[in-house]
Amino acid sequence: MSKKNVPTARTKKRWDRDDTELSLLALPTTVWYILFSFLPMFGIIIAFKEYTVSSGGFIQSIIESRWCGLDNFKFMFGTGDIWIILRNTLGYNILFIILGIVLPVAATLMIGLLHGKRLAKAYQTAMFMPYFLSWVVVSALVWAFLSYDMGLVNQLVVNCGGEPQQWYMKAELWPFLLTFMNVWKGLGYSMVVYLATVAGIDRSLYEAAVIDGASIWKQMKFITLPLMKSVIIMMFIMAVGRIFYSDFGLFFQVPRDSNSLYEVVTTLDVYVYKMLKAGTTGMAAAAAFVQSVAGCITILIANAIVRKIDPDSAMI
Repeated sequence: MSKKNVPTARTKKRWDRDDTELSLLALPTTVWYILFSFLPMFGIIIAFKEYTVSSGGFIQSIIESRWCGLDNFKFMFGTGDIWIILRNTLGYNILFIILGIVLPVAATLMIGLLHGKRLAKAYQTAMFMPYFLSWVVVSALVWAFLSYDMGLVNQLVVNCGGEPQQWYMKAELWPFLLTFMNVWKGLGYSMVVYLATVAGIDRSLYEAAVIDGASIWKQMKFITLPLMKSVIIMMFIMAVGRIFYSDFGLFFQVPRDSNSLYEVVTTLDVYVYKMLKAGTTGMAAAAAFVQSVAGCITILIANAIVRKIDPDSAMI
C-alpha cells in the first residue's frame, strides 16, 4: 500500500449533508439553551447589588442599583433561620433520594413478577397517574382531608367521640405527611424509567437462569439488579445534583403557607419566593446563587465518587 493511500488521524472530514441535517435538528435546542439557560445567567449580578426597580426597565434597574458586594450573603448566613432552612432542604432531600431509589426499584421488581400483562399495566397506570396532578390540586385534596371545619379526618374523629384537631398547626405531623406526598406523587414516574430498563434486558438470560435452576429471587439478584445498576446510579447522580433544591408546590402550597409549620416546611425555594414577595430581590438572588453553586459542586463530587468506584457508570 502506498503511503498516500494510508488514512491518517489528522485527515479533516469535509462538511457533508448529514452534518447540515444534524445541525438543523440541534438548532432549536441550542437556541432554547441560549435564551433560557445562558442569557439569564446575567442576572447573577443582582445577588451582589441592592436591587431597586427604576422606570428605565430591567437592565437600567440593574445598572443603577447600588453595588453592595457580599452584603446579601452576609445577611442571609447571619440569620439563624438559614440553618433551619438548610437543615430542612438537605434533610428532606436525602430522605427523598433514598426513598426515590429504593421504592421505585422495589415496585419495578414486583410488577415484573406479575404474569398478567393487563394487571401489570393497570398497576403502572394507577401509580403513574398522581404524577400528572399539579400541587394546587393535591393541596386542595389534602385540605379536604385535614380542614378543621369540614375535613374528612376531623369528621371521623368527631364521629368517634373525639375533638377536632388543627392539623395545620401540628408541626410534628408534617415531615411524615410531606414525605408520603412526595413518594405518592413521584413513585410512578421513577418506576417507568426502571421499567423501561427492565424491558430492554435480553430474555434469554432469564431462560438460561431457569434452565440452571435459579429461583426468581436469584434471577433478580444476579440478572435484573446488576443490569439496572447504571440507570440507578444515573438517577442517583441527577438527584444529588438537586439536593439543594426542593419542590416549591410540596413545601409551600400543600401546607398552605402555615406560619405554625415554618420550622418544618421552609426550604430554600420557599425562602427565595418569600424574599421576592417581600421585595428583597437581592436576597432572593443570593439564595438562588448559593443553590446553583452548591448543586454544581455536589453533582461533581457525586460523579467523581462514582467514577472512582465504577468508571463505566459515571455520567461525566
